[in-house]
Amino acid sequence: MTMPDSTFEDWNLTDEQWRERLSAAEYQVLREAGTERAFTGEYTDTETAGVYRCRACGFELFRSTEKFHSHCGWPSFFSPLAGDRVIERRDTSHGMVRTEVLCARCNSHLGHVFEGEGYDTPTDLRYCINSISLTLEEAE
Repeated sequence: MTMPDSTFEDWNLTDEQWRERLSAAEYQVLREAGTERAFTGEYTDTETAGVYRCRACGFELFRSTEKFHSHCGWPSFFSPLAGDRVIERRDTSHGMVRTEVLCARCNSHLGHVFEGEGYDTPTDLRYCINSISLTLEEAE
């Protein structure tokens, strides 16, 4: 997939436009709130320094300094880059109550955030994010 031009300002694309920009697997997760299989994503155990961006629009979302090993099968972060980078909304799908995490720029599904799980992090939050929702811009 070619990275979208991050200067493009209108991210209110049609389903057809999103399908042209994303692979079928990316579309299923980012636009249809799917989930990649646990322990299959390219960033699950990555320790490379850098910034994680939304794969759909290139918006900066998380830094590697906030990433931690939760051993849950997906990349985990204890905080987004800034509060205005993600949208959190109540998700009652699959017979449970969770908090969905979306990109604040293009409204793409990233994953879910969980709290109170007892991880030794500054926030006691786990942003459980699909690798396929992200790209990593390595630090220089």
